[in-house]
Amino acid sequence: MLSPPAPSKRSAIAPFMAMDVLREAKALERSGRHIVHMELGEPGVATPRSVRAAAMAALETGVIGYGEALGRASLRARIARRYAENYGVEVALERVVVTTGSSGAFALAFLAAFDPGARVAVTAPGYPAYANVIEALGLECVFIDVGRETRFAPTVAMLEAAHRERRLDGLLLMSPANPTGTMIAPQTFEQICAFCDEAGIVLVSDEVYHGLSYEQRCETALRFSNSAIVVNSFSKYYAMTGWRLGWLVAPEPLVRPLERLQQSLAISAPSLSQIAAEAAFDASRELEAIKASYARNRALLARRLPQIGLGDFAPPDGAFYIYADISHLTGDSLDFCKRMLEEAGIAATPGLDFDRARGHATLRLSYAGPEAEIALGLKRLAAWLGR
Repeated sequence: MLSPPAPSKRSAIAPFMAMDVLREAKALERSGRHIVHMELGEPGVATPRSVRAAAMAALETGVIGYGEALGRASLRARIARRYAENYGVEVALERVVVTTGSSGAFALAFLAAFDPGARVAVTAPGYPAYANVIEALGLECVFIDVGRETRFAPTVAMLEAAHRERRLDGLLLMSPANPTGTMIAPQTFEQICAFCDEAGIVLVSDEVYHGLSYEQRCETALRFSNSAIVVNSFSKYYAMTGWRLGWLVAPEPLVRPLERLQQSLAISAPSLSQIAAEAAFDASRELEAIKASYARNRALLARRLPQIGLGDFAPPDGAFYIYADISHLTGDSLDFCKRMLEEAGIAATPGLDFDRARGHATLRLSYAGPEAEIALGLKRLAAWLGR
């Protein structure tokens, strides 16, 4: 009798700890505990009414079939129009590829732009799935450490140094960033885009938190570079996480390769989600009200966390996270978050999820949940810390 197959080497990637925390939190909830969820970057509100109504109307037809691999033409055109309206940048709808969330977009982008063994740089701390997907696809992930001195943003000097040490093939950036919520200054962003163009480095710009900035506007890489690959999603600003819909804006030479990959890996993004997403662009009033609730949560955390001994963090410019230093409380963020979940009923993500080398002394708190829940989480946290 054959023994069960051994897991592949490419599957031996690090766990996505935020999802592990969610699993443990859900188990506690099933046992009757109330848990305050501050672990996931998931809007704690319903998807806008008009989006749900569009989906229900489509379901009434009874036919939800395959779509085109690149996405519905009407949705692609509306996404392209968004760049003109929001950034003053003209984007041809032919360059827009609709994907199964930003997760699907990253897999397609990496497969289309890089061959096995290519070296792709990411910042640390950073979104953990970047490194995991890069490594699972047989690419080499190069970590560039960033810290408070640059508000967790990379500089051209950092990138030049990494490129001199050993050639980079790609660079993946996010602004506003996960887990810090900080943004890259427009001048620095422009300099980075110019450096990548000159050095022949493929820039992938993760813009999934665009729309969620509080005191300054977000800039797209498309303003500074025609060769950048831009990734975005309906999950965050549009509050459509479970609809699993994102998009790419790609340089023209990559569009047909992306189409071929999509045809075989997914056939198309979910048709029902695409129909619904078109309505999201007309839900500004509801979406801005949701954003205002994040802003209130942000202000509450910024005021209260220092009062309870967690004031060492870079004030977030956007997204809905605070990345706090807890080195004065623990040297083991994984154990700290586990105890906080079990003893205080607060789910948070250990910094090791975002920074393999330095994350033992940090944690991320998401303030995307309902305002009452965030306030309750702070009350529980203060009591647990004895503050």
